[in-house]
Amino acid sequence: MNKTIATFLLAFLLVACGQHNHGHVVHGAESHDVDPAIYASALANPARSDADRARDAGRKPAEVLKFFGITPGMKVFDMFSGGGYYAEILTHVVGDTGLVVAHTNETSLGYVSDEFNARYGDDRLPIVEILMAENNELELEVEQFDAIILVLGYHDLYWVAPQQGWPKINVTQLLAELHGSLKPGGILGIIDHYADTGAPRETGGTLHRIGPSIVITELEAVGFELEAKSDLLRNMQDDHSKGVFDPTIRGRTDRFMLRFRKRG
Repeated sequence: MNKTIATFLLAFLLVACGQHNHGHVVHGAESHDVDPAIYASALANPARSDADRARDAGRKPAEVLKFFGITPGMKVFDMFSGGGYYAEILTHVVGDTGLVVAHTNETSLGYVSDEFNARYGDDRLPIVEILMAENNELELEVEQFDAIILVLGYHDLYWVAPQQGWPKINVTQLLAELHGSLKPGGILGIIDHYADTGAPRETGGTLHRIGPSIVITELEAVGFELEAKSDLLRNMQDDHSKGVFDPTIRGRTDRFMLRFRKRG
C-alpha cells in the first residue's frame, strides 16, 4: 500500500511540475557552443550590487543570455534599458573587446533616475555607451550591432501617453530601424509579459502585456526570422488578467522569450 501511495504521489508531482514549471523547454534551434561559465562569471562579478543579485532568481539572466547567444566581443544594443540591470551584466559578458549601447529616453529615465545614476555615475561602466533618443527619433548606424535585446519593453510600443512624454510610436519605422542596425546573422532577443490569447495590441498600453503572436508577426514583417522560443520564464499562476504593476503579480508575471535572426 505504501508503495502504491508513493507511486501515486510521484506521478502527481511530475504532472504538477509539467503544468507549472516549463523552465528549460526550448522550441526551435538552441544556442549551441556557448560556454555557460561565461554567464556564471558575469553574475559573480564582485562589482554587481546586492540589489541586482536579488533580482537574478526571478530573471534568470545566465540562462537568458545563453539562449540569446550573447558572447564575448559582441556589440550589443539594449533597447529600453531602464535602470541598466541587463546592460551591466552584458558588459561582464562581452568584455573589453565588446561594447554595450544602452538606450533610454527622458520619460524612461524619469522612472529610474536614482538607479541609473548609481549604475553609471563616475564612469563606473566604461564600455557602456548611453544613447538618449526618443522613440520616433531613433537613428542607428547600419549593420553596427551583433545583437539587440528588448526586455519587457516591446509592449510599450503600444503605450500612448503624450502627456507623459510618450507619444504614439511609429512601430513599423522603429522595427525597421532595429533590423537595419543589425549585422547579417545578428540576433534580436525579446522578453515580454504574456497577454491573453487574442488580446489586442492596445493591451500593451493598458495592462502592459502583449501576445507573442503579435510580436512574431510584426518582426517577421520587417525581415526578422523567428529562430527559437523558450518557456524559461513562464509562470502558470499568472492568469494574464492583471496589470504587470499589480503588487500581487509584479516581478512574477508569465513571460515569453523569443530569439530572432537577421538572415544575410
